Amino acid sequence: MPATDLVAPVVLALAVILAGAKLGGHLAVRLGQPAVLGELVVGIALGNLDLFGITWFRGLAGDPTIGVLAQIGVVILLFQVGLESTVREMLRVGVPSLLVAVLGVVTPFALGWGVGAWMLPHESVYAHAFLGATLTATSVGITARVLADIGKSQTPEARVILGAAVIDDVLGLVILAVIGGVILGVDRGQPLSLAETGLVVGKAALFLFGALGLGVVLSPHLFALASRLRGPGVLLATALVVCFSFSYAAAAIGLAAIVGAYAAGLVLEDVHFREFAQRGERHLKDLIEPIASFLVPVFFVLMGLKVDLRAFARPDVLGLAALLIVAAIAGKQACALGAVGGGLDRLSIGIGMIPRGEVGLIFASIGATLTVGGQPVVGPAVFSAVVVMVVVTTLVTPPALAWSLSRRA
Repeated sequence: MPATDLVAPVVLALAVILAGAKLGGHLAVRLGQPAVLGELVVGIALGNLDLFGITWFRGLAGDPTIGVLAQIGVVILLFQVGLESTVREMLRVGVPSLLVAVLGVVTPFALGWGVGAWMLPHESVYAHAFLGATLTATSVGITARVLADIGKSQTPEARVILGAAVIDDVLGLVILAVIGGVILGVDRGQPLSLAETGLVVGKAALFLFGALGLGVVLSPHLFALASRLRGPGVLLATALVVCFSFSYAAAAIGLAAIVGAYAAGLVLEDVHFREFAQRGERHLKDLIEPIASFLVPVFFVLMGLKVDLRAFARPDVLGLAALLIVAAIAGKQACALGAVGGGLDRLSIGIGMIPRGEVGLIFASIGATLTVGGQPVVGPAVFSAVVVMVVVTTLVTPPALAWSLSRRA
């Protein structure tokens, strides 16, 4: 088959996905919502056109090439999220942020597991654990955007929220890595034991903290060496080499590639790019943005394409979605109890930790790819319920946080 015959369907699919994503993102922003929400909703709409006899879009959900591009988009997205913070900033967040983050992981995880065990008694314990892991996520990008829009980015509550959200992501990724590693082991026929689970936990922690430590030490030397190279795109290429290398290393030891991508973003600091800036090159965040604008929407539209609205004709799926929403909100409100210190608005802190956004979707998508005994850990109906939870928590946060912070103005 000629190469053009293989490429043509892919480029057509990308044209449709990107056009729909940007239109949906525009409409969402006009309505005061994050663009990611519009991209997801467009995917849901396109994927369910088969209800009217149009089946082509549903087929995109299983296209392997589109799937690979979407997964690369996730890696780039987590790299971007990591670039927003540094290891040193994480170490300076203070006791309130650390307590909020820990409670913001433990409480939703327990509630999510409990909802799964109650509503899905016939599903495996791994499905229950994955629901818990999905609820641990916090979309720091969405909360940061809301805080900036209402001019509250420098308030004590904002600093606690953003610091806790970063630690929250790290702890959530460790949980994801552990659960994913255990599931992979079980699927390969390795018995689940305390020793095996401990090995996975140790491997995840060793990789994350080892990668951060080595990255902080080695990355300045790598970029100093790269700055001697001439030609366009050296800074971007070097950063992507770090990102993809960390991602491969994580995947090679049985962790999710996004764990490595996030770690790579955390270890890169502005000081590493000083030589590039002195010769007039743009900042790395600006250089990576066009790549993210291309690949990241592919992931969100693809996640929407996988949502089958017919699943919501089942009362059990609607009930699961409703309970997940309650657990998602309650779990993050509980984490506000960790906001020790005088004068902090605990309600605002709890609300700021609610949105699951892109991180929750990433966790759910990984669960949908893992199998035990040939069956996906997160089936289509459960995945659809999780997407509804992500949409609702993302929708309610901006107006609720704006109201909460303004009431003390």
